[in-house]
Amino acid sequence: MKQPAIYITANNYHGTIYTGVTSNLVQRIYQHKNNLVSGFAHRYKCTKLVYYECFDDMVSAITRQKQMKSWRRSDKVKL
Repeated sequence: MKQPAIYITANNYHGTIYTGVTSNLVQRIYQHKNNLVSGFAHRYKCTKLVYYECFDDMVSAITRQKQMKSWRRSDKVKL
C-alpha cells in the first residue's frame, strides 16, 4: 500500500537521527533495518523508527520533510 509519509529514524537514544520521505513507509523501514540501501542512514545505523506522519499526497510530504530538515535537533527530538 502506497501512502506518502515522512519519518525519523535513530541509531540509539540521544544518537544520530535521520529524516526521510517515502511513498511506502513499511518497505522503507524494512530497507533501513536490513541495511539494503547505502547512504547516511546506513552509515550511521539509523534503523529505529521513532516518528512518522502520513499525508494524502507526496507534495505535502516533501514540503513537511523540508520544513523538518530546517529545524534544530532539539525541535525534532520534541516530536
